Amino acid sequence: MKYSPHEYQKYATEYIETHPVAAVFLSMGLGKTSITLTALNDLLFDGFEIHKAIVIAPLRVARDTWPAEIEKWDHLGSLIYSVVVGTEAERLAALRRQADIYIINRENVQWLVEASGIPFDYDMVVVDELSSFKNHQSKRFRAMMKVRPKVGRIVGLTGTPSSNGLMDLWAEFKLLDMGQRLGRFIGQYRTRFFLPDKRNGQVVFSYKPLPGAEEQIYRLISDITISMKSTDYLQMPQFVSSGYEVYLSEEETQRYVSFKRDLLLQLPDGEITAANAAALSGKLSQMANGAVYTDEGETIAIHDRKLDALEDIIESMGGKPLLVAYWFRHDLERITGRLHKLKIPFSRLDSSKSIRRWNSGELPVALIHPASAGHGLNLQSGGSTLVWFGLTWSLELYQQTNARLWRQGQQSDIVVIQHIITKGTIDERIMKALSEKDTTQAALIEAVKADLKI
Repeated sequence: MKYSPHEYQKYATEYIETHPVAAVFLSMGLGKTSITLTALNDLLFDGFEIHKAIVIAPLRVARDTWPAEIEKWDHLGSLIYSVVVGTEAERLAALRRQADIYIINRENVQWLVEASGIPFDYDMVVVDELSSFKNHQSKRFRAMMKVRPKVGRIVGLTGTPSSNGLMDLWAEFKLLDMGQRLGRFIGQYRTRFFLPDKRNGQVVFSYKPLPGAEEQIYRLISDITISMKSTDYLQMPQFVSSGYEVYLSEEETQRYVSFKRDLLLQLPDGEITAANAAALSGKLSQMANGAVYTDEGETIAIHDRKLDALEDIIESMGGKPLLVAYWFRHDLERITGRLHKLKIPFSRLDSSKSIRRWNSGELPVALIHPASAGHGLNLQSGGSTLVWFGLTWSLELYQQTNARLWRQGQQSDIVVIQHIITKGTIDERIMKALSEKDTTQAALIEAVKADLKI
């Protein structure tokens, strides 16, 4: 296919080519893969500035999306690529193959650096989903920092750079510029820009930015960062977000309130405990969805309110395809049980085959887990409506999952995102938290937005 880039795509490509260290924050659907591949192609064969590049991406994106984009565009026909996934033997064979671009999933970064036995001699690194390296204590981050001084060029791509707040940015930019802008040590960054927030004695659980800290941080990183929103450059479909509220019975509400208050709920079928606030949050989310795990790992059904709501939503679709996001394993089991009972064809989007079936219109209902399918999948051809059966605290996964439908190439004029919310439960707090987290990220995106004259 002939590549006819938009002006913003030309701008972003040139930015990567002219900035050896670049943070490119592109909203979902703006074509970051084709933009980056075009830059790689130019640097390899026009400028001769690099000879070997490696792309680090989520597994499905590494395995499916990057190869598909290379094969798709005519101007990338000279690129030779090797996908480094699979068993260790398969990965080693892929690394030993002569190629211009090597594509590896992020889970194998530590193995690549420390255990593969293959020299890390790439002169350009592309990190697809830079937010995957926001934890400076992770093995993948530490492994990459060992070889970072060897790399002449590096590009970090993401649409959600600070999904959980400004603290995420330190590790991401340390990987890019080795601490030049935000400091070499996380302690320095905290002291300079943050105050302790929630704490228990000497133990600090969270930090809040000092007055003016956001603006200072944005200014420090602005020389290597561009940001673009899809709504600025594309004729995007209308985005409609709505809630479908369900209500617990008096008995179900009492169970929920008692467990929240006492962290202990006695049921005829088993005992559930919550040892800390994080575990309690998870248990309350399970209860809001309709079932909960016991300490022995068994599932106890609490209510079918969300299942009934989902059935109503499916019926209201009138045969049009519906994408359903679930979170817990028992959500999946209960949803599939209801769909079997209703004799509605469906599939989990957990393979290339199921994704093809969805995009070709064969599936009236498809089930997706945000953590395994949030990044990089193009699902806009299969439908335009997504319902959240179970919510997530992660803004990044939430936005990325919504963007599987609300993106360039969506044929519908309207994309509808529905949330089944159990009133009076933690569902309402999660929705509020997602909204508040987006405020900080939106400020970052706006602060470093590319000044394009289009």
